[in-house]
Amino acid sequence: MALRTLIDTIVRSLVEYPDEVEVAEIEGEHNTIIELRVAREDIGKVIGRDGRTAQAMRTLLTAASSKMGRRAHLDIID
Repeated sequence: MALRTLIDTIVRSLVEYPDEVEVAEIEGEHNTIIELRVAREDIGKVIGRDGRTAQAMRTLLTAASSKMGRRAHLDIID
């Protein structure tokens, strides 16, 4: 649950339409997939120039999940 909250908090502060942010967490045995959906107008803000914002969120997610002894992956769904 903490990984989902981390991504949700970061993304809601970045986008124009925070009410349309949806974060789903799919847990496996040793890994977690975080699926992120945002409004079409906000997809560029979430991905960032050359994907830097998305990569930064993935880096934070990896650091947080490794403290929990898990692996996590962020999927941005359009």
